[in-house]
Amino acid sequence: MIRNALQRFMYGRYGSDQLNLFLIVLYLLLYFLSVVTELLPLYWLSLLLLCVCLFRLLSRNIPARRRENDKFLRVAGPAIQWLRLRRTIHRDKDHRYFKCPNCGQQLRVPRGKGKITVTCRSCGATFQENS
Repeated sequence: MIRNALQRFMYGRYGSDQLNLFLIVLYLLLYFLSVVTELLPLYWLSLLLLCVCLFRLLSRNIPARRRENDKFLRVAGPAIQWLRLRRTIHRDKDHRYFKCPNCGQQLRVPRGKGKITVTCRSCGATFQENS
């Protein structure tokens, strides 16, 4: 019954997205930093971030919130993709990853094959690498 009431309340509201998640993480960091350093401006800044996050979460102006999130993803997108690639490389123990010296495309080859010739699927360049 409470779940249905919450669903009815959130109907037509924007909800959460990547920008909200970033704002919540930033809020938590600033809040804990304000507690440790006892700086009051950091506390107020963290509170302001929490209010902005709640405003975006409960907003009914969905197109405006989507535009804000799109702008955020355009700015933070390369950093997010870089972090995801680093996580993938760290977890993948069966392959080595290389960048094509010609176009910069990420290439994956099996480990333990010795010196191999790698051909880029994007630009067709070939180069030698140790796997």
